[in-house]
Amino acid sequence: MMFSPENIENEFFLKLGFSFDAKDLAKGKLLISEPFLGDPNFNRSVVLLLEYAAEGGAFGVVLNKTTELFMSDIIEGLPNHRFPFHYGGPVEQDNLFYIHRLGEALEDAKPVAPGLWWGGNFEQLKQLVLNGSVTEDEVMFFGGYSGWEAQQLEGELKERSWILSALEKDLIWNVAPDQMWRSSLKQLGSKFSIMADFPENPGLN
Repeated sequence: MMFSPENIENEFFLKLGFSFDAKDLAKGKLLISEPFLGDPNFNRSVVLLLEYAAEGGAFGVVLNKTTELFMSDIIEGLPNHRFPFHYGGPVEQDNLFYIHRLGEALEDAKPVAPGLWWGGNFEQLKQLVLNGSVTEDEVMFFGGYSGWEAQQLEGELKERSWILSALEKDLIWNVAPDQMWRSSLKQLGSKFSIMADFPENPGLN
């Protein structure tokens, strides 16, 4: 039977193991959207959770949605056509967020996972960029973020809107955004590799 949003609860889909315990939610985890998630903000997206608390909700950024802009288009004086500017999510799109590998070299940075941080003193980061001390494989910039109120994300897990995965940091820095969704699924093994090959519009096949 063809997989489609209408039969998302079917036995075949459940046998894939597409059911995740909300107790496994934590900062540093990845949310990989199910193949036919209808929300255009998160279609075939990979979201990195930067913060999570069961009583406080969740906060993260979409890793694989690029824009046509660079940071030099956003902040005057930065190197031209370097440091791509990414779509982080539908909330506060006028605000800048960033993840990086600079650690304690950037004041007030918050740890996400071993070797990965978010935020920190932007003026200090800007100066490091201007000095040539930071490269594109050390920091990623986003406009906006993805947010969930308390228990909202837990409900979406129950609805099987997301596949919950551990973070492989090579994914962030070494995988092209347009390949990240498929690569994230394939890293989970053969049963999720099946999902990676589902067409976006099954009715056209």
